[in-house]
Formats: sequence, C-alpha cells, structure tokens
Amino acid sequence: MIAALFVEKGGAYYGIPDVDPWDEERDARLYPGPFPVVAHPPCARWSRLAGMCEAKYGLKRGADGGCFASALASVRRWGGVIEHPADTRAWDAFDLPVPPSDGGWVRGIEGGWACCVEQGSYGHPAPKRTWLYAYGVREFPSLRWGPSGATGTCTSSVPERRTRDGGRIPAAANRATPIPFRDVLLDIARSVAAAKEAA
Repeated sequence: MIAALFVEKGGAYYGIPDVDPWDEERDARLYPGPFPVVAHPPCARWSRLAGMCEAKYGLKRGADGGCFASALASVRRWGGVIEHPADTRAWDAFDLPVPPSDGGWVRGIEGGWACCVEQGSYGHPAPKRTWLYAYGVREFPSLRWGPSGATGTCTSSVPERRTRDGGRIPAAANRATPIPFRDVLLDIARSVAAAKEAA
C-alpha cells in the first residue's frame, strides 16, 4: 500500500487499488503511517511568487500550516517521495539538496536524494520543472532528464495560461499530475515498500 498525501480529491491518485489518497478533507498532516508516501504538499507559499503574494495580500511566505514539514517528516519516517515546483523556497527552509536542472540525483546530508525533472516529458502541456526529494529508496526508476520540449506556460498562481501557439491550458490541467508522472512517483514509493519487505 502507498499513501498519496496532499492530493486533489477525485484526482489522479483515486481509484488505484494499492493507493490510499489523502485529500484536504482527510488532512494529510494527520497521516499515521506505516506505508511509504507520495506527497504533493501545497506550494503557493513556497513559490517564486510567494513574496509578491505576501506584499500584496499579506500571505506569509512559508506559512502553509505545517504541510511541507509534515510531508517531509512522513517521507523520512515511512519512505517515499515529495514533489514540489522547481526553485521552491521549501528546499532552503528545510536544508534539502538543490538538484542540477539538467537531471540526475544528488544526495543530501540527511540521506535523502533530490532531482529535477520536467513534467512536460510525461504529458503535461507545459514544461513544469519539478523537484523531487526521495528517502528510503534503494533503486530509482529511469527518469526522462533534460528539457521536455513542452510549449505551454504554467504558473500555479494563475488559473489559466496560454500555450505558445495561442491555445489555453485550463486551471485543472495546470495543477494536474500527468498519469505517467504519477506512475513514476508511485514506483519510487513502491521501491521503498519492496526494500522493506526484502529486509
């Protein structure tokens, strides 16, 4: 079993037999274990635009109600992976290893591993550069490194964006995790489960 934390209700992690989704209503900060996790903690207070939101609306940078800290604690306790936008300020706040933009895993002081990958390589209409932090993983699945070639523009704080050819990316597509990328994240968490069973 894999716990999918901080996911959208009815989204990509629902309806999978070995996945237990925790949406906002369930409050993933209360996840008690013991299964490995895939965590998508909210990113708005950690993004590059968080300073602008703080200045304009008074929404404090990093004030996410403890969601990222909870996701990190779950990953370090039960194993698994966190997904967050590239250049997230959460990495600095929690002293996580900053990955190279062209791909590859780098090890952190606490034993976890980080990498940068574009969700555009997995079907997202925008490049959507993403940082991953994995913990307790022995074997990483093969990832598609480098630029994806996706042409859309995606910013979490903007509800709808245009692609370079004038098409629109609806808000739901901006936020959505492509199914192939979801499957990669689940494979990372499943490798933790397999390692635990083998031990």
